[in-house]
Amino acid sequence: MDLSGKVALVTGGARRVGRAIALELARGGCDVALHYHRSASEAGQVVGEIRALGRRAVAVQGDLEHAGHRSGVVAQTVESLGGLDVLVNNAALFAQGQPDTLENFNDAAWERMFRVNLLAPLALVHHAKTHLAASGAGKVVNLGDSATERPGASHLAYSASKAALVAMTRALARSLAPDVQVNMVAPGIAVFPESYTPELRRKLVARVPLRREGSPDEVARCVRYLVSEGDYITGQVIPIDGGRSVV
Repeated sequence: MDLSGKVALVTGGARRVGRAIALELARGGCDVALHYHRSASEAGQVVGEIRALGRRAVAVQGDLEHAGHRSGVVAQTVESLGGLDVLVNNAALFAQGQPDTLENFNDAAWERMFRVNLLAPLALVHHAKTHLAASGAGKVVNLGDSATERPGASHLAYSASKAALVAMTRALARSLAPDVQVNMVAPGIAVFPESYTPELRRKLVARVPLRREGSPDEVARCVRYLVSEGDYITGQVIPIDGGRSVV
């Protein structure tokens, strides 16, 4: 798909991997709606960078935990930029304060994780599907996690929510074909959480066959490939993890 003048919505686009994806799609020719929750200042900076590339951009605020905000994010995108061709479901919860373990299990934490990591992407696709299908070549890219192949005991709710997102990605690919393609990019180490110590970072990198961490830009380029070149790809999960998923 030629990205020139296409409209992309990137959730969680103000920081980290989401920021890199928004900028990469803009460099490819997309006008970008940049969703954010609390990072208003960072979102404004990214909007400025996209406009400096000669593309249109708008920041759209919303708390994806709440159903009413999800439809509003899509509506604001269409109203501001005139349509919607690409949806990138990047926004997600990883940690919620307490360790995500069996010992700390509680219904509210699990329900919140699934509302943001699973129900929000599904709802956004639901509200966007008519717009995505209008051109006969809409694209959805969900951001997963290669760790769902071998989930750890310290991230139970997160791993379960991302594993469910894999199944949802494949089901939506069938449901929305042939007019909309749905795929997933599953990063390994793209950006370490700020709380990770140098020792823990070294330990995690040592498990990666390519012996280094990845980068947001590498993830973003994979997303751009699926959107611009992957016209015969749907229902697939593409790990970008330095080979960790095959060890």
